[in-house]
Amino acid sequence: MKLIRGDCLEKMKKIPDKSIDLTVTSPPYDNLRSYNGNNDIWSEGVWKKIISELYRLTKEGGVVVWVVNDATVKGSETGTSFKQALYFKKVGFNLHDTMIWQKISPFQHKNRYIQSFEYMFVFSKGMKKEANLIKDRKNKWAGTSIHGTERQKNDETKHLSNVQKSKKVKDFGSRYNIWDIPPDKNNKTGHPAVFCETIANDHIISWSDEGDVVFDPFMGSGTTGKMAVLNNRNFIGIELDKKYFKIALKRINKAKKISNLWLF
Repeated sequence: MKLIRGDCLEKMKKIPDKSIDLTVTSPPYDNLRSYNGNNDIWSEGVWKKIISELYRLTKEGGVVVWVVNDATVKGSETGTSFKQALYFKKVGFNLHDTMIWQKISPFQHKNRYIQSFEYMFVFSKGMKKEANLIKDRKNKWAGTSIHGTERQKNDETKHLSNVQKSKKVKDFGSRYNIWDIPPDKNNKTGHPAVFCETIANDHIISWSDEGDVVFDPFMGSGTTGKMAVLNNRNFIGIELDKKYFKIALKRINKAKKISNLWLF
């Protein structure tokens, strides 16, 4: 378990190749928040290098969850999130899924609809063969026999086999890729943009297994680390800001006493 204070781009260079199973992170959203003035060093040249480092660090079959949104400048969204997603693909990642975090936002606009979501891009290095998909969506036809037809590649339909029709619809199915989860409004940590614990938790249990290494290069208040520890994962986190690093350290230590915590 490692918590590292410093510039993530420099500190990531010291992490061995193909050593990370899962990254769950929420990088700076353009210039939407000041982060004690540190957003001045955030630029396209920086995030491109970080994405390239993430590719080097990620194991084959590993995953990066990149939760991000765009600023609006002079009436136009920046589109930075899309640029980043395309760059992930350029360095070699697969765009495994484009997920949406549906939430309620207090920001009202005179000439636009209320902003109520953020992107959760899920990238994989190579093929992600298995995942622990959360199955908490109630099936409307639970308990009934499976019915219908299967559409073939040539656009024709094929009747289900007797074996298929003998099966029953399960009570619960996998979630859709739009997660309707409210933000942690009562999380008073002292950080201006606390990452939602439920979002971090659900991605960790979806894309990793116990004992895996979970990474967050923008550790912030330590949400990813806290939820990794609570789910019996190993964790590596990097945070530039001294104040936020102390917050993360406190939260993670409160979640679990860590005897082999190395500080750099």
